[in-house]
Amino acid sequence: MRKKIGFVLYPDFQIVDATGPAAVFEIGGVMSTVSYEIAMLSDRGGLVRSSSGIAVETALLDARESFDTLIVVGSAYYRERLDNTPIADFLRQQARQTRRLCSVCTGAFFLAEAGLLAGRRATTHWQDLGHLETRAPDAEIESDAVYIRDGQVWTSGGITAGIDMALALLAEDAGEAVAQSVAQTMVLYYHRPGGQSQISSLVQISHGTDRFSSLLGWIRAHLTDDLSIDALATRAGMSARNFSRSFKTETSMSPAKAVEALRLEAARERVINSKTPIELIAGQVGFADPERLRRAFNRAYGLSPQKMRQSMGHPLHRLD
Repeated sequence: MRKKIGFVLYPDFQIVDATGPAAVFEIGGVMSTVSYEIAMLSDRGGLVRSSSGIAVETALLDARESFDTLIVVGSAYYRERLDNTPIADFLRQQARQTRRLCSVCTGAFFLAEAGLLAGRRATTHWQDLGHLETRAPDAEIESDAVYIRDGQVWTSGGITAGIDMALALLAEDAGEAVAQSVAQTMVLYYHRPGGQSQISSLVQISHGTDRFSSLLGWIRAHLTDDLSIDALATRAGMSARNFSRSFKTETSMSPAKAVEALRLEAARERVINSKTPIELIAGQVGFADPERLRRAFNRAYGLSPQKMRQSMGHPLHRLD
């Protein structure tokens, strides 16, 4: 079974957006009965220079050519390239015959320009979500997903999210066992689900505030300490009432919710990447008892720690 995977490139593209997913398919083809042919494409053909200065040889976009999957890569300079009519025309034509149309990071904007996100759920890098909502007003843009599949269209968040998406595409073609083996070979955790957060809780909470950033960093390093409002207010040198009000104004979140989010993130990492019993994890991250951890997990992720561990498996290689 041979499947042709096309990557749509343009000047100043982010090279890992192409090479990361390409490596998944390359290795996956060696480890399975599915054979992949990888093609790098551009509107003019020839060498296309990435933002890092590395150039990639490409073939011309050809609407008559048949692809199983097309992946549009992203770039920090995508705004300067969105008026590329040949790419938009090519994507629209290919949408009628290609099984899967995908984007990595800001590559989603090219799908939007071609009208391929209308009526669909989609995502992009978290810093560009607002812009995508403007460019694709008929799409449902999700703010906190690694990747999203809606019919034939797949979109993913930041650079490494493209690798997560490629593993999911490979799993669809060749099965979970093959995708898992590829993750092992590439020394990756298998796998982040599409709905998992793109960015850490600390970044989300502290974004836009300098006033409490050092305190938030301290909280994450001391999750088992007394993190009550009174204790945190004392550490911040404020009254409890003033601290609570100021913290919520700065972060749009109560201190208790921020503490829970940081504890949950730490717990999730342990649930996914270790075999430590859930009861012990609860104490390690500051939850008073396992039941509180389970309730917090269900509120945040819609499933229990045990079910998350079962659905995601364990990492096949550890870096520590």
